[in-house]
Amino acid sequence: MPAGLGRRGMLSQCGAGFGALALADLLARTGFCSDAGSDSRHRAVSPLAAREPHFAPRAKRVIFLFMHGGPSHIDTFDYKPQLQERHGQPLPFAKPRIQFAQTGNLLKSPWKFRQYGNSGAWVSDLFPHVGQCADDITFIKSIHGSNEAHGGALLKIHTGSDTFVRPSMGAWISYGLGTENENLPAFITISPTMGHGGVRNFGSAFLPPIHQATRIAGIRKDDAGAMIPNLTNNAISKTLQSQQLQFLREMDHLRRPGVHTSADADLDARIESFELAFRMQTEAPDILDLSAESESTLKLYGIDGGPTDNFGRQCLLARRLSESGVRFVQVTHAYWDQHSELKEKHTELAGQVDRPIAGLLRDLKQRGLLEDTLLMWGAEFGRTPTAQGDNGRDHNPHAFTYWMAGGGVKSGFSYGSSDEFGFYAAEDKVHVHDLHATILHLLGIDHERLTYRYGGRDFRLTDIEGHVVDSIFA
Repeated sequence: MPAGLGRRGMLSQCGAGFGALALADLLARTGFCSDAGSDSRHRAVSPLAAREPHFAPRAKRVIFLFMHGGPSHIDTFDYKPQLQERHGQPLPFAKPRIQFAQTGNLLKSPWKFRQYGNSGAWVSDLFPHVGQCADDITFIKSIHGSNEAHGGALLKIHTGSDTFVRPSMGAWISYGLGTENENLPAFITISPTMGHGGVRNFGSAFLPPIHQATRIAGIRKDDAGAMIPNLTNNAISKTLQSQQLQFLREMDHLRRPGVHTSADADLDARIESFELAFRMQTEAPDILDLSAESESTLKLYGIDGGPTDNFGRQCLLARRLSESGVRFVQVTHAYWDQHSELKEKHTELAGQVDRPIAGLLRDLKQRGLLEDTLLMWGAEFGRTPTAQGDNGRDHNPHAFTYWMAGGGVKSGFSYGSSDEFGFYAAEDKVHVHDLHATILHLLGIDHERLTYRYGGRDFRLTDIEGHVVDSIFA
């Protein structure tokens, strides 16, 4: 012990040192103590702090409307007159070598298609409200994947791989760009499916766990607290919670060895989740509370107690979260898997989502949010033009349709095409890897540079493939 320094003096100075460590940690998380000489994308700041993109972005955030089960593209947005004319005839070319199930002859669409807007886009009577927004939409009609089963196809769309555990698209975007609001997560998923890949569809895999999605299990009328369990803590005060977190940080600094281990990473993730949960208490309850919205807004989304009410609430919440700085919001609707009862079930399901989706698009547009928000609609695959049974269609990953609006894509535009019946992508094909590369590019991210080293190699969302489809850019 240095001469002249008593026991009390030593404890006092050590205590001040611990406080300085905690202060340095807090300052680092807000960027004041970051290393100016290091790469700005890897500074010692909060893992969710907003990061600069690789280049000027066209979009700042994404809302992904995921239709779990696979709506039929040839009954929604990909009009095939030849399918109507040759109903009941055999498919005039070979079916895929690997099929999920056997199918028969060609089956015409039970719905009429109409042209909408100045673009003249063909949309079926399943989606009249979305059809009225066609002049704001880019339709991509040549998406194709690699897996005929729901589980593999969902993982392919969400993670880029149908065979290995990889981070989800939302987790990659969170890792690359962080959140625009430090009091909210960068990635939120609303009513996600817990089957066909489950949590892997919105997980972070080997990326830091803070980048996995925060899950909102469901929307209940006038009950925002039920959306995220334990969001509020009425047992202890916020002051005491803050002191507890400060104590955890100080204990963490005391136990750190010289080398950062996997156990340290796990502890980091847990403390970061505690801190995020604490910060969310200040802002999330108000965002989750839809009661302040006007009657006209509720009507726009179809929130009226009818069949559109539930999905309308989810879409409205997606807008509120996106508007508040959440980088990636996914809303899932199920279950579009009509191997039979195609007409009955697709009619029912489209009736639940058509009005809310159009309402979301219009609401984003009138608020000026559509310019830098990418709204995206799609599923894990499409369906066959050939019949399964009397009134059904099988899985079809060889051609399906996605559409996008806002976020720097063209308005009233159609890209790519499937064959004359809609079985295979035919012109300007867009693989799932290309879709991911394009989404990242719109956000200002070079998909080949957004990497994470794990297990001795650099991984990325698009693996070793992917081409940006710049033809759809405005």
